[in-house]
Amino acid sequence: MKITKEITIEELTENLTSSVKYLMQEGIRCIVCGEPIWGTLEEAALEKGFNQTDIERFVSDLQKLAENKDQDTDSDLPKIDVKKM
Repeated sequence: MKITKEITIEELTENLTSSVKYLMQEGIRCIVCGEPIWGTLEEAALEKGFNQTDIERFVSDLQKLAENKDQDTDSDLPKIDVKKM
């Protein structure tokens, strides 16, 4: 799975369920609070006050999560510690 800042939140969370936890830890919490987020990762991040550098980091971190998911067929849990990113 290729992660870009243009990926929709819906596609991201449907295909990479661990992204919900990651985004919550980064402060994009509306995914779980019942208010759906429509639009792209970039739009959601900008709405929460993040800048382009933050968005680039999100894309990189989420790509690592996606790559780990692709390599680990037994579990959807990432092999990286998002708290240290």
